[in-house]
Amino acid sequence: MDPIPLPSPIHYELILQLLERQTMQAVSNNPDLRHQVNQLIISLRKAAVQQKHLEEICQSSSVKIDHRWSLNHLNTGQIAAPES
Repeated sequence: MDPIPLPSPIHYELILQLLERQTMQAVSNNPDLRHQVNQLIISLRKAAVQQKHLEEICQSSSVKIDHRWSLNHLNTGQIAAPES
């Protein structure tokens, strides 16, 4: 079986830091927006935990994982060149 492509965990961390440090500060005076941003943060944390659980299942099943940094990923592990 080919390795399963999954987002690199750093993607979750980057988005969470942006939402917690900058977005939340920007909406601090609006309770409705603050609530929506908080719900988004909760959803992303859940997604990160779910991915970690999937990775643990893969590891216990000897299924390899290929953490991806972008959609422009070739099977060789190199980043694809932009099309002309």
